[in-house]
Amino acid sequence: MSLDAREGARDSSPLGPGVLALIVGASGVGKDALIAGARTILADDSRFAFPERTITRPPHGSEKHIPISDAEFAKAAQDGQFALTWEAHGLSYAVPASIDEMIGRGQTVIVNSSRAITGAARQRYAQVHLVLIECPLAVRAERLAQRGREPAESVQARLMRKVSDFDPGEADVRIDNSGTLADGVAALVAALRSFPGGPKAQS
Repeated sequence: MSLDAREGARDSSPLGPGVLALIVGASGVGKDALIAGARTILADDSRFAFPERTITRPPHGSEKHIPISDAEFAKAAQDGQFALTWEAHGLSYAVPASIDEMIGRGQTVIVNSSRAITGAARQRYAQVHLVLIECPLAVRAERLAQRGREPAESVQARLMRKVSDFDPGEADVRIDNSGTLADGVAALVAALRSFPGGPKAQS
């Protein structure tokens, strides 16, 4: 697996005062479903933002992202349209540069991210919190098969992928998503509301 985590060009020190919440975890742990659930619950709370990623993959099912070609991705990256980019599973992923403004306004920005760009994100933003989603391998395999997004060999590659320099102990919060979707979403929303530097639950 090749990886390229690049930072957009800027001259300032790490950005704040808002929070960047990186939702990470292996393929099949249910990140998209938890983020979608949290987005629904927090839809009327302007203190939270859920920007869409750009991915060099056509849209599929309920996954929310901006599809783009490899050439378009390279051009957009060169033009500074992305804050963070990475490569995994033969695809290119990016978070839009507009999150800089969101964090500058003090929002908590929630992103489905890669474990391998944690360091780059922490260099760019003053308040980065890592939420690690976990579940057993058998559950992941079943979810990936049901998703039907990729052939069996690609699913197997996702199951076997490891990020060599990632220590799960670095996570600020670890969520076991092997239970119900409602429980997982509730745990994620509670984490997002609790992070130092971010907004708290409304009274």
